[in-house]
Amino acid sequence: MEKILTYTINIERDEDGLYVVSVPALPGCFTQGKTFDEALQMAQDAIVGFVRALAKRGKNIPIERREQVSPFAVSIVAPLSVA
Repeated sequence: MEKILTYTINIERDEDGLYVVSVPALPGCFTQGKTFDEALQMAQDAIVGFVRALAKRGKNIPIERREQVSPFAVSIVAPLSVA
């Protein structure tokens, strides 16, 4: 059975006009895009890769618990090893 994980993301525009994305629940998970839409797609890809790397190393996958979904949130299908 698949488990859907949703993470809040922060998106800021830097001095070069790039959209920089960070994921507070996944320290060290960052990405960027030339457009807002590209940054959202890159965020999803970065989160998937980050979570897979944690699972591969046998690390705990942080689960973000919140009562309301942020308008800036990304959902992924978790690796099978996430309970």
